[in-house]
Amino acid sequence: MKNKLFGEAPLLRLAVCMMAGIVIGNHFEAGMWLLPVLAGTVALALLLWKEALLQSVAIAVCFVLLGWLLMERQRASLRVQWPENEVRYEAVVLSEPQEKPKTMAVDIMLIESGQKLKGYIYKDERSRGLRIGDGLRIQSQINANGWSSESRQTRLDGRGVTDEGKANGNWHRGIFDYRRYLEIHGFVGRTFVSSWNWRKASVSLERLSLLERARLYFLKQRSRLLERISVDGTEDEQYAVLVAMVLGDKSALTKDLREVYAVTGASHVLALSGLHLGIIYALLSLLVTGRRWQMVSQVVIVSCIWAFVLLVGMSTSVVRAATMLTVYAVLSLGHRDKMSVNTLAFTAIVMLVAHPLSLYDVGFQMSFMAVLAILVFVPLWEGILPMEYLMAHRLVRWCWGMVAVSCAAQMGVAPLIAYYFGRFSTLFLLTNFIVVPAATIILWLSPVVLVFPSLAYLLLYIVKCLNIVLGQIASWPGASIEALHPTVLQTVMVYVVIGCVTYILTIVGYRSGLPRP
Repeated sequence: MKNKLFGEAPLLRLAVCMMAGIVIGNHFEAGMWLLPVLAGTVALALLLWKEALLQSVAIAVCFVLLGWLLMERQRASLRVQWPENEVRYEAVVLSEPQEKPKTMAVDIMLIESGQKLKGYIYKDERSRGLRIGDGLRIQSQINANGWSSESRQTRLDGRGVTDEGKANGNWHRGIFDYRRYLEIHGFVGRTFVSSWNWRKASVSLERLSLLERARLYFLKQRSRLLERISVDGTEDEQYAVLVAMVLGDKSALTKDLREVYAVTGASHVLALSGLHLGIIYALLSLLVTGRRWQMVSQVVIVSCIWAFVLLVGMSTSVVRAATMLTVYAVLSLGHRDKMSVNTLAFTAIVMLVAHPLSLYDVGFQMSFMAVLAILVFVPLWEGILPMEYLMAHRLVRWCWGMVAVSCAAQMGVAPLIAYYFGRFSTLFLLTNFIVVPAATIILWLSPVVLVFPSLAYLLLYIVKCLNIVLGQIASWPGASIEALHPTVLQTVMVYVVIGCVTYILTIVGYRSGLPRP
């Protein structure tokens, strides 16, 4: 596989320019002048078709302005003026209720506008019984996003805050930015609802978009699958890991269990990403791919992949993986270079156009940096072991591939993990040799268990063994280096150093006769 980062990845430069524009737009608000300036820059880029260098600069400026404009649009969509008094509205439940000290926290969507709210409904038997897809008629006051009394300064013990929430806020400084967390995930407000101001009702979903209706339908199916997988007498930790790996539901994961997977460097198997979708894609390819009906088979596979994405809740990492697999499937029909830095950059551009604030989502950052590092470093290491030797020894080839991919991905995400979570897992390579085969077995057996629920005990036993092994590894001295907490500048400089070393190794490898990037 050829590394095309430096000479043949024009979309990467455009993606970086768009990201720069989003960052500028996050710190500086623009007025109505931004749109005509962008239009004028586009016209200038078209007029400079005879001047390649100047046209490239103009195109780069266009993407910076586009990112800025997208951020302005995103900010305007989140800046909603709510009435000061109570209002009546219809809504639909988007998530299973989570129990808080006095309320049940639940995500709801307004039927009329399709906007999402964080709802805190007074805790009683009725609110505990809410399920995804339930229609509600509510009378309450809606507040704009802001700091809540429970989250203005969340301590480092992390009570009541998920790992994803920690990372999306200024967690390295001990403060969780709840407002930014809500904005990243598309919430436009919060509401507290007393027990006498709401009731279940049959509501029409026709005013919601087709995507939202499809998403809601698949979330309801996931809720039913969760009930189907559950087995009486199952230990909570086994069930929590299983549903996190298979259906993307991490609500049952305890703090101690998250810590074990984080210390050992195995957290990536709990968050659905390219690893999971790659396994599913391989399984589907074995089942439906045929030479005579290649186009039909790829359409079926991609449709199944996106159905799975809707089923697991459309997290940033899984959407990124699905988009790349879609591009991969399309390019495979034309026998083109299927997985490249250009493909990754195109995916980033599409996702940022749809939701610019994804740039500040830790899942977006870690997912893209991991894949970028794999695409860059793995080709550089291909010449270390002779290809003839690897082809003749399948076990060695698998082990070397695991080492290369694991080390490359770790180089991509280690600075971010240190910045957001303050640690570096020293045993990540050993852990990957355990969790990747286990995840493959679990994902391949899961469809069988859905058909024959009695076989769930087999899956749960595999998860139990995995938890025990990781628990032992986490207890080893030096399994994780803690309390790192680099600054933003230090984190950026680490990536600059990695980039410079990579460039030097690329030049040295080319002069030594290794494959040119």
